[in-house]
Amino acid sequence: MKKLFSLGVLLAAWTSVLACTNFLVGKDASVDGSTIISYAADSYSFYGYLHFSPAADHEKGSVREVVEWDTGRPLCTIPEVEHTYSVVGNTNEHQLTIGETTWGGREELWDTVGIDYGSLIYIALERCKTAREAIDCVTSLVKEYGYASEGESLSFGDPDEIWIMDIIGRGKGEKGAVWVATRIPDDCIAAHANQARTQGVPAPTKAAAKKAKKTGIVNMGDIIYSADIIQFARRKGLFEGKDSEFSFQKAFNPYDFSGLLACEARVWSFYRHFSDDMDRFLPFVTGQTFLATGGKDAGEAMPLYIRPNHKVSAQEVKDCMRDQYEGTPLDITKGKAAGAWGSKLRYGGLKYELDSVAYWYQRPTATQQTAWSFVSQMRGNKPAGGIFWFGVDDAATNVYVPMYSRIFAVPKCMEKGNGDLYTYSATSAWWAFNLVANKAYEKYERILPEIRQRQAMWEERFNAQVEAIDNEAARLSESEIDKMLTDYSCREAEEVVKDWKELYIYLITKYIDGQERKFENGQFVRNAYGQPEMPNRPPFPEPFLRQIAPETLHE
Repeated sequence: MKKLFSLGVLLAAWTSVLACTNFLVGKDASVDGSTIISYAADSYSFYGYLHFSPAADHEKGSVREVVEWDTGRPLCTIPEVEHTYSVVGNTNEHQLTIGETTWGGREELWDTVGIDYGSLIYIALERCKTAREAIDCVTSLVKEYGYASEGESLSFGDPDEIWIMDIIGRGKGEKGAVWVATRIPDDCIAAHANQARTQGVPAPTKAAAKKAKKTGIVNMGDIIYSADIIQFARRKGLFEGKDSEFSFQKAFNPYDFSGLLACEARVWSFYRHFSDDMDRFLPFVTGQTFLATGGKDAGEAMPLYIRPNHKVSAQEVKDCMRDQYEGTPLDITKGKAAGAWGSKLRYGGLKYELDSVAYWYQRPTATQQTAWSFVSQMRGNKPAGGIFWFGVDDAATNVYVPMYSRIFAVPKCMEKGNGDLYTYSATSAWWAFNLVANKAYEKYERILPEIRQRQAMWEERFNAQVEAIDNEAARLSESEIDKMLTDYSCREAEEVVKDWKELYIYLITKYIDGQERKFENGQFVRNAYGQPEMPNRPPFPEPFLRQIAPETLHE
């Protein structure tokens, strides 16, 4: 594996934005006819809380101050609409859901003027009912006010459709963006993870080309794109060749080693759970082909979407958000870097340099810097509406709690302002889950199974309650449904946090000082006189002992 992760020449890489992952499932690809979108907000500077904005009416002439989502920097002012919808996290009362991943792309096309990607997401959620409406909202705002972000992939979903959009700006002095949005077939799944994934665009029909002259948009039904996307790429010197050879990804976000190993590999790992034909892409996602050709060819790229070999459940998507490449050559819990106890932690970022060689760590979907993540289950005409499964911190050790799309308040433990990165809060879900996760990192292969057992217990309970809640909602009035769901979501979140605090005390007690105190039948073991039994002192695993034996004194 050493050869796999070495690079003779240093590559430019966007380690600061190799974050966030989205998985998408069409309604005919899911077990219950739901559409599904997942998202992880991965950043060392993000704090985990649940966004909430209630539905509101606005006076005519009202304006909205747009500030950059990542930094709070003031950007611009836009007219407010008369009515905005309720938004819980990244879904709204109509079950519209939007996610994203940043891929950077060509620096010369970035701009700081206009509306940033984060603000576009929440503005669209407040104003739109469907994925197509949201795509139109985002592209119209960008056209009028500019696009103040780098290259992005956006996921749009409603109970009927899911879409992926790749978008990047036009550079300073040229307002707007170039973009392409693709509807994922209903019987397919898709994913993106900080790498543009759209390849070619179909030539417009005569009717579409005629309309595009007025709108600036080619609408081919299931693929919509900027009418001048190919001409723009040519003008900027980013594409040569026939129109039929154009690739958005190659023009605006060409593969490099980091884009393959740190990004496309996450897509591959999602697909491998639902396809028997993914091993052939290993040379692609590990960068072997890219290195072998001196960076000239990355090899066969994975498709934008695939048909899964079985129907996908929301729980399976949650489990995929916890993926750490287990059982593959990329398993981050294996090898010398994982230490004695299979830790996923790697220090100093994804890359380190020795003797003019750049070495890269694996970047799994489940990562310690996740602030929050979700699996949004858009369930059509169910009386209780959509379920926004929400969790904070590392998905490998979190619990996805059901936040229904109809709720009118969020749990106190997940409210914005309840603690932050520098302020501990004993009532914060983010802090409770971080404490448990960080305890697990110390002895990962021994502690993680204990957390997973508790995790499964909660999620099995929630999954079992879904049908009963739907049945209850079917007999209630609209206002009664909203109250019932709000009470339920808030209560369960607080109960999970309470349980996780108790789990932390248990783990601290059991594993203190590198020992393992004996725990049987729900309690720590004491002797016949009430005193604590002598703890176990398990040695390092044999593979690690063999690593350290040469430097250890011996008889």
